Amino acid sequence: MRKLGLIGGMSWISTRAYYERINREIQRKGHPMSSAPMLIESLDYSLIAEAKQADDWDRIAALLVDSARRLESAGAEGLVIAANTMHKVYDRVAEGISIPVLHIADSVGEAMRAAGCDNAALLGTRFIMTEGFYRQRLVSYGVDLLPPDPGDVELVDGIIYKELMLGRVTRSAERALKTVITNKDKEGAKAIVLACTELELVVDTDANVLPVFDSTDIHCRTAADWILAGG
Repeated sequence: MRKLGLIGGMSWISTRAYYERINREIQRKGHPMSSAPMLIESLDYSLIAEAKQADDWDRIAALLVDSARRLESAGAEGLVIAANTMHKVYDRVAEGISIPVLHIADSVGEAMRAAGCDNAALLGTRFIMTEGFYRQRLVSYGVDLLPPDPGDVELVDGIIYKELMLGRVTRSAERALKTVITNKDKEGAKAIVLACTELELVVDTDANVLPVFDSTDIHCRTAADWILAGG
């Protein structure tokens, strides 16, 4: 199996999910006693949060590039960034190292194309929902995305940063996301792309009015397949 490097800590909740799901997939597809060869660097998210607050994405890129280089130097043969929003600096990370970086939106786009889904609503942080770095990647796979609703952007972004990333899971957040998804169905969406690792804490991905493409699950399956492809 190939050795995977994982940049985590954004948040620790998502890093835990990645570690568990990649290993479950390795066990399911490989030997039942196998576990994934992985190198994990869990960053201090407070440094990234401060830079994000200052809109200093150069600083964020530098932090992730440094992490990627440390993982490569330690023996990682490929890399994943365990956060959707941090793919805003994906290009700079990929350019800063010589090993492949598995882009989360590519994984989602390929899964949607395989499922024949060409229309969806995108839910995540305000950066994911409103900026082109993630949306355009999905569009390149033939997916037509509903335009972001400003009210939904404020609501979902607030739930992510003020609740979920602090480990708070509330019934009100669950109800709010269920209403958002129901409204997206009425607006004509054929599916939901859950493009935030923490959102699954308040969204039942198996019991909704629309099919849900969970970016975390999809990315972890891609990572496990990449690891196993080395054997």
